[in-house]
Amino acid sequence: MIYADYNGSAPLHPSVKDYLCDRKQNGPYANPNAIHSIGKKMLFGMEKCRRMCAKVLGAKSNQIIFNSGSSEGISQVFHSVMSERQDNKNIIITSRIEHSAVVKACAYYAERGAEVLHAKTTTSGVVDIEDFTKLLKDNADKTAMVCIMAANNESGVIQPWKEISKLCQENGVTYFSDTTQYIGKTEFNFEESGMDYAVVSGHKVGALVGSGFIIAKDPATLKPIVFGGGQEKGLRGGTQNYIGIETLAVAFDAFEKSKDQLSELASYRVEFEQEVKKAFPNAVIIGEEADRLATTTMIALPGVHGQAVQIELESQNIFVTTSSACSDNEPETSKVLKAMGIKDDVGRGVVRISLCCGACNEDYKKIADALKSAYAKLSGISNY
Repeated sequence: MIYADYNGSAPLHPSVKDYLCDRKQNGPYANPNAIHSIGKKMLFGMEKCRRMCAKVLGAKSNQIIFNSGSSEGISQVFHSVMSERQDNKNIIITSRIEHSAVVKACAYYAERGAEVLHAKTTTSGVVDIEDFTKLLKDNADKTAMVCIMAANNESGVIQPWKEISKLCQENGVTYFSDTTQYIGKTEFNFEESGMDYAVVSGHKVGALVGSGFIIAKDPATLKPIVFGGGQEKGLRGGTQNYIGIETLAVAFDAFEKSKDQLSELASYRVEFEQEVKKAFPNAVIIGEEADRLATTTMIALPGVHGQAVQIELESQNIFVTTSSACSDNEPETSKVLKAMGIKDDVGRGVVRISLCCGACNEDYKKIADALKSAYAKLSGISNY
């Protein structure tokens, strides 16, 4: 089996599996907020994990607030910024390629009086930095926050977040970047990023689902949305998912040890794409000209339905998706691809292949053979 949907959810990293097997046998289990010795031991372990995650991501340990993952983190950041905004700062600047968690957060505050402005997206899937610059400078005094992702979950296209961060700093505007697909798939240093907030989901990096955290430049700016018993210094109530937190530390430690393989993986991805295009010259690589994650390819053969390709690949025990998990069941061009100006004959035909940084070239060769076979079989059939 080849699992190629890491952007949707990564399987548990082998190091995490080994850790959990040992953890199950040996414990301990206790509330990390209890004052007895076992509770104190759990708290010490959890804080050690916080320090480990912070070290890998170039943050201070107090800047990491554990939660259930990015969707919760996105909601909390929006709540923190928008509920405390000044009356004259009512604008959110974002893009049309954001994850649905951001899109719905923007819509929620738009219904409550905020104005949402969208920076344009190029045909390569990159937020147009010139358009963004003009949008920000024209509205800096009225902008509550900028929310533009670091890497797109469908195309893998890396956004100009460094330039955006610098512009936000120069104009005194809060910058929150959805880093869910970026962190753990390429190198990241929070302190150097200039971001005010970033988010992490454990299940994207090989840790347990239901684990994650916010990274906040100034944690005092966060407002809780889960009150509970005052855990996480009052910023996220509820007994911490300490086992999930432990797996985050294990997963990030594993990433730190394997990140040198990313450049090699990128070369495998390029070879794979070239091989498929050699066989089918009209195949389209989404965001081909842009800087992309080493782990992600989104590809289409015009006129061939992506779901049909997905089924063909699954019959060969290769698991891909047609877009993001949030829209995989919708037989139409995704909002991300529409924002790029991609027409339906291509947009309905995409499949997303996303692997981990430890993937081997043999996996890509097998996927290429299966994809070429699927395209050869389906290209003669009129799908739409």
